[in-house]
Amino acid sequence: MAKPKVILTRRWSEAAEARLLELFDVSLNESDKPFSPGHLQDALRNYDAVLPTVTDAITAEVLSAEPLRAKILGNFGVGFNHIDLQVAKARGITVTNTPDVLTDCTADIAMALMLAVARRIGEGERIVRSGRWKGWRPNQMLGVKITGKTLGLIGFGRIGLAVAKKAHCGFDMPVIFYTPHPPSPAICEKLGATPCDSIEAVLREADFVSLHCPGSKANRHLINAERLALMKPSAFLINTARGDVVDNEALIQALKNQAIAGAGLDVFEGEPNINPGFLELENAVLVPHLGSATVETRNAMGMRVIDNLIAFFNGEVPRDKVI
Repeated sequence: MAKPKVILTRRWSEAAEARLLELFDVSLNESDKPFSPGHLQDALRNYDAVLPTVTDAITAEVLSAEPLRAKILGNFGVGFNHIDLQVAKARGITVTNTPDVLTDCTADIAMALMLAVARRIGEGERIVRSGRWKGWRPNQMLGVKITGKTLGLIGFGRIGLAVAKKAHCGFDMPVIFYTPHPPSPAICEKLGATPCDSIEAVLREADFVSLHCPGSKANRHLINAERLALMKPSAFLINTARGDVVDNEALIQALKNQAIAGAGLDVFEGEPNINPGFLELENAVLVPHLGSATVETRNAMGMRVIDNLIAFFNGEVPRDKVI
């Protein structure tokens, strides 16, 4: 029996690609350049499984490919707002993702951004690298500590819970949060976390606001000019969720006007195109979507996709089936 034909839209870890090649008839993206919409349509026409990443826009137009051969989209990533699930379902395509395995690393990035923006790490490195540092002095580049400060979380799923644990247990941070589906009181007590009845309540009280809500049409520009205006002038915004959860123009203005103290951003609206306004700001720490970017996590993500494919082609329900 012929092996299912599988195509990757980007390069994976060496170990994950090697396992994939053992199990399936695989086409690798040797150039590691993003697929065009036309290339994605060709993949859907000619392969049994297409393995996209979170940067591949699997739109209704892409999914209109005829004749359609693909039976499964094995998404390399936990988010799936880049896939038109309604159309995929209508066309009989199974979609899977990779939850759990990237939780800790994404939470680590959120903590790293908190520390970096509060302690002016990016600004300090630029001074050292440019040769402008003239030596230590008492009032040099004073930041603020994060220990003991109130952390506000918008979204309290796997990653939000992991951030709360690291912040509360590691930095003695009281945690407040908003989510439509709060965890049990026992979990909240363990993490020093108090639910709020609205996003606005979190924004008003928190010293650091960290976003952990899914990307979706409903959440686009969830953090807008009106909500940024509710934050303390001394507060910081951290985004490791999705770029379009924040109105970037509104955030740039808030940072320019010092309406908030700073922002740490791992994701951007319209990435990889970055609004040039961010580049002028010393009070913004900007990193290129590194949330899950560790050797261990990226390898685990690939293996999780493969496990889902094995189950699917064995006639079983994949562990991480979205639709």
